[in-house]
Order: sequence, then C-alpha cells, then structure tokens
Amino acid sequence: MNKSIHNAVSFLKLIRYPNLFFIALTQILFYFKIVLPVFAGDPLLSVVDFFLLMSASIAIAAAGYIINDYFDMDIDFINKPERMIIGRTVSRRWAMLLHMLMSLTGLFLTAIVSMHLGSLWLLFMNFLSVFLLLLYSSTFKKKLIIGNVIISLLTAWVIISLFVAAFKWNDLEYMNAKQSVLSKLYKYTIVYAAFAFVVSLIREVVKDAEDQIGDKQYGCTTMPIKWGETGTKIFLFVWIFVLASSLLSILVAQTLSIALYDFFNFKTWGQSILLLILLLQLIMMVRKLKRASVPNDYSVISRDLKIFMLTGILTMLSL
Repeated sequence: MNKSIHNAVSFLKLIRYPNLFFIALTQILFYFKIVLPVFAGDPLLSVVDFFLLMSASIAIAAAGYIINDYFDMDIDFINKPERMIIGRTVSRRWAMLLHMLMSLTGLFLTAIVSMHLGSLWLLFMNFLSVFLLLLYSSTFKKKLIIGNVIISLLTAWVIISLFVAAFKWNDLEYMNAKQSVLSKLYKYTIVYAAFAFVVSLIREVVKDAEDQIGDKQYGCTTMPIKWGETGTKIFLFVWIFVLASSLLSILVAQTLSIALYDFFNFKTWGQSILLLILLLQLIMMVRKLKRASVPNDYSVISRDLKIFMLTGILTMLSL
C-alpha cells in the first residue's frame, strides 16, 4: 500500500500537478466568468464540451512535462537530483509510454469537441502543441530564447483555445451576427493571453538562470549562458517594466472610473485592489532579482511568479 501511495505521489510530481491545477483554474474562470456572460449564457461551446477541452489541455500539458523530464535526466541529475522521478520511480520506457498515452488522450478529447463544433482548428492546434512540446524538450529548450517563446505561446494558447472554440469561424452569417460578442471576447482574450505570455516568458528565463550550472555542462545555449547574468537581468527587467506599465495603465483607468462615476461598484474596487497587489508583487520581484546571484535566489523568484500568475488569474473573479 505504501509503495502504491509513493508511486501515485511520484506520478503527480512528474506531471506537475500544481501547474495542471493552474491550467484548469484559468480555463474554468475564463469560461464561466467571461465566455458565458459574454454569450449571455448561451455559448457555442457547451459546458460538456468545455470540460472535455479542459481535460484535453491538462492531458497534453501533462504529456509535455513527462517528455521534458525524459530528455532532461542528465541535466536534472546535476540541477535537481532530489526531484528526479524518471530513472528512479518511473522507468524511461514507462515515461515514454505515459507521454504517448497522455498525448493521444488529449488529442482524442479534442477530436470529440472538434466534431461537435464542426471545425478542425482545435484539433490541428492541439496536435501542433503536442509536436512543439516534443521539439521543445528534445531540442529547443537548450537553445537561446526560442524554447522560452514556445512555452510562452503554449501558455497563452490555454486561453486562446477557448476563444477559438467559441465561434463558428467557417460560417460567415454566424460570425456577422456575433460581431459585438466577438469584439468583446477578443479584448478579454488579448489581455489575459498577453499576460500569460509575458509572465511565462519571464518565468522560463528565470528557470534557465536557476538551472544554468547543469545546462552549461551539457552544452546548452540558454540566455544566462549566452548573455551572462547582467544581460539576462536586463532582459527580465525590460519585460517586467512592460508588464508593470500595462498593469499601471489599467489601474489608472480603473481609478478614474471609480472617481468619476463608478464609486459604488464593488467589482471595480475589487479589480483595482487586485491590480495594486500585482504591482506590489512586481516591485518585490524586482528587488529580489537585483540581489539574485545563486540558483536558490532564482528558485524563490520562480515561485513568486507562480503566485503572481495566480493573482492575475483571480482577477477574472472580479469581472
């Protein structure tokens, strides 16, 4: 029994269950707090199809984490030996089998939703996601910037996929009738997808800084190795500035709205408070990043970015 529990815990660690929870939470909030209200409770993507699509996203992401650890065994033995699952609890053969099973499950569930919606776009894009995760793990993760961008785009796809699933793109009459809905949902999609992309890009580079000792020994050319600590920090500060500027502009607009005509709207107050918390979190991260010099420093920043991402996701509750 103890061995079964140990194996179950190891499997959950292997598929990064906290990250899968983030994916599920993001899609649940975006669907129920944005998609449903925008469509006045009658969306093209039904609740059943949504949960199938969410399950597909989780399965494909889990497969990506497994194949990533499969190709990173040697590097992880140096960077994070205590966290290694493949080669210890799970054999390499079983890991590859689990990756294939999870990927096929995700694509099968996507195919069901695609048939219901009468469009193959979702299936094509999720197939591309599986392919990119494989390429990332085997090749691009070790290269300068391209691996970081791939993961950031796939993180944004978690939100964009719901936007794609929300409309009949091949039906011009339907699309013309839904122009106002399309415009409103597009704005929300851009805001949250851009947020997910930028935060993910920052976190991926921070993780590269955390793992650079092992990466360097195996010939990787990630940003911290190629550009050095100073160049990497400048890159991170630029993107943090972009993120902070965007959040500040939204906060200023919200504050003006409250002051002029929305003083008793508690949702607007809630949005403003969450935006202020996000800005304070960024300020704290900048201070930590300035002092960061060893892997543990970057590990703390990476954890803080997860909390920051969670705060951003929770802003959907105030919509």
